[in-house]
Amino acid sequence: MSIVLALPKGRILKDAGPLLARAGIFPEADYADESSRRMRFPTNHPELDVIRVRSFDVATFVAFGAAQIGICGSDVLMEFDYPEVYAPLDLGIGQCRISVAEPKDDAGQTDFTRASRIRVASKYPNMAKKHFAAKGIQAEIVALNGAMELAPGLGLSRLIVDLVQTGSTLKANGLVETDVIAQVSSRLIVNRIALKTRPDEIGAWIEAFRKALSA
Repeated sequence: MSIVLALPKGRILKDAGPLLARAGIFPEADYADESSRRMRFPTNHPELDVIRVRSFDVATFVAFGAAQIGICGSDVLMEFDYPEVYAPLDLGIGQCRISVAEPKDDAGQTDFTRASRIRVASKYPNMAKKHFAAKGIQAEIVALNGAMELAPGLGLSRLIVDLVQTGSTLKANGLVETDVIAQVSSRLIVNRIALKTRPDEIGAWIEAFRKALSA
């Protein structure tokens, strides 16, 4: 039975390319072509296939055993907190942060010591709730999967919680970061049961990635 490596679409897929090569993994060329309708790709290793899925779905595929290993942002791991997933390596790619942002003109005017409830737009409902709960604030989450930066200007929410890399998108939409919840990078993740039942195979791939990081 093949080992399945789950990779996220988008920016991390491009960042992961050189790392895969250093680990000796060469999927069929169209794995990196996001216009390709294929989702599963053989590699130069007959026992290893690659699948390409949404970044938020990588952890789910691994947690439920549909993929045995994967590359996943630590933001996804923090949001879902699957006990079935083990993350042995920080791959040092896809670096960004999860931040709170608000309109530039309102920045610094919210007294969080006196606020008891606030509306926040985010695709990270669990992380956002935990962050504000630690401040004694009940966060009403407006779940959005994109276009988060529009929410404050259109009255949908007071704040947003989102991934930030350069901050240019926030700036272009009149927002500023006011708090950093967590630093984010991509991790190698494995299914814990697969690691127990196929230790030699999974362990060999963990070691291949470990060597790729030091190459």
